[in-house]
Amino acid sequence: MAEENNTPQTEIEVTEEIVEEIIEQSDAEADETEAIDAEEIADESDVEASTLTFKRSHIYAALLPLTFVVGLAVGYIFWGRTTPEATPSAADANTAPVQAEQAAQVQAEPQAQAVQRYDIPEDGDPALGSDEAPITIIEFSDFECPYCRRWHLEVWPQIQATYPDQVRLVYRDFPLSTIHPNATPAAAAANCAGEQDSYWEFNERLFSMELGLDKSAYEQYANQLGLDMDAFNECLDSGRQNDEINGDYEYAANLGVRSTPTFFVNGIPLVGAQPFDVFQNVIEQELAGEIP
Repeated sequence: MAEENNTPQTEIEVTEEIVEEIIEQSDAEADETEAIDAEEIADESDVEASTLTFKRSHIYAALLPLTFVVGLAVGYIFWGRTTPEATPSAADANTAPVQAEQAAQVQAEPQAQAVQRYDIPEDGDPALGSDEAPITIIEFSDFECPYCRRWHLEVWPQIQATYPDQVRLVYRDFPLSTIHPNATPAAAAANCAGEQDSYWEFNERLFSMELGLDKSAYEQYANQLGLDMDAFNECLDSGRQNDEINGDYEYAANLGVRSTPTFFVNGIPLVGAQPFDVFQNVIEQELAGEIP
């Protein structure tokens, strides 16, 4: 940057010296060619003056990027270091479930401040576990979501084994249909199996992906479970489960859910296929009454 500034400055000094020499020369010869030289000097002065202006403008142009960077730095000093903590409002508080900040609060500073809880209704959706269980996990999930599948295959069995009578799971649908075209039909098939009291068995088969996700697979799963196939197929063909599925989705979207899986452990949000340790930490603190 220093080299770029030196060159324009040198050019300005030389140009000023030329102007002075021309003026001195014009004074010496004023008696002989006063009118002519005066006009030439004026013209040359105008040229040199414009040259001075042009050269300085180059300097100013060269300094503009530096000024912009300095401005950004000053802005950061005054604003970047003093950003206030966000306080959820009625309109945007529901975006919190999409963040993992609440989980971090529970793990790192459980007594520092009250953790945000959400009153999530079960809405008559399938539930697994005792109604008297002190811990209720409400899950918004998608049968075609690989992270949901991993959680159901790896984490949920550990929770069941560790807290057989203390945790209850409620499954609510949140099919990301734009990227998972089979998610809604799979949810409908599971609910149709639920009409014959086989929801959770069908749920397990869907997440196993043993036969994939299509109508043929749903029929085979239903047949394996010994369901009334006429009733099952009638339910699928009627599309009557779609309203319930869409209702779950719209509720969660309005709440602020944006991804799957999203969990609420006694109303405390946990986002993503978190490992068992994360759930265990929250559950243990809830059972001990350590979370405000």
